[in-house]
Amino acid sequence: MSESLHLSGETVTVVIATVDRPELLRQAVRAALAQDYAGPVDVVVVFDRVPPQPLPDIEVPAGRTLTTLANQRTPGLAGARNTGILAAQGTLVGFCDDDDAWHPSKLRLQLDAWQRDPGAVAVATGVRITADGAVTDRNPPPTVGFTDFLRSRISEIHPSSLLYRTSDLTGRVGLVDEELPASYGEDYDLLLRATRFGHVRSVPRPLVTVRWGGHSMFAGHWEILAAGLTYLLQKFPEFASTPAGTARIAGQVAFAHAALGQRRASRRWARSALRRNPLQLRAHAAVLVASGAVSAEALLAFTQKRGRGL
Repeated sequence: MSESLHLSGETVTVVIATVDRPELLRQAVRAALAQDYAGPVDVVVVFDRVPPQPLPDIEVPAGRTLTTLANQRTPGLAGARNTGILAAQGTLVGFCDDDDAWHPSKLRLQLDAWQRDPGAVAVATGVRITADGAVTDRNPPPTVGFTDFLRSRISEIHPSSLLYRTSDLTGRVGLVDEELPASYGEDYDLLLRATRFGHVRSVPRPLVTVRWGGHSMFAGHWEILAAGLTYLLQKFPEFASTPAGTARIAGQVAFAHAALGQRRASRRWARSALRRNPLQLRAHAAVLVASGAVSAEALLAFTQKRGRGL
């Protein structure tokens, strides 16, 4: 049974995990504080592996609070987000990466949508992706469930757009998985666990600006990508029922191994992907990279400029 929602005036906590990107962080914080949502907004900035810094240059409007603190759990994004969740004053929690920015109407439109669909376990929005001067708007389907996420990560549902019940994250769904290698795929893991209890409702409008580029903590970290995705395949046995979903992840792992110059491992994963789905493009891309026909970085830049990832 879905939890009843009475969202008018509910406090929303915005958790922003950060390391050392002060200018981008300030943009993210100011955008969260500038929401046109009438209820209280509680912004929690968690500094990971660096001392917490005060932000005295940021004006905090009435009805808004701003707290900075150190990651008190496992070093990395997962531990930092969990530190923020456990410090949340709000009954609802949203995440925002420190290099992204919410549009002013984001929270208001999300809570309106959730009020109309109380069975949703989370609410997302579309995103506006900027990469190397190109701008791409990507909007997710209105509703997405567990089986959909097994088949596809549905990258239009970005972690910086998601809003959850705090009680779910500290209860039935659970906190962010701190066992994930370098926290890679923590958002996907959380979505899979959450949608065992309900669907994700989306507002089909680009209400978050997402910046892709060399500043990403995972850009080019192929070892982390391969380890994280392999972990997820092992964690969720349900992938065995979705050949296309398994092929997608196997293709990504194959590409990561190819980027690392690990040709034997790349070919093994590519064969695994193509047995399940001969049209899996990531696996074919991995074969090209492993053969030396093209570089992984060139392919990644090409796809990101078009608002997509590998």
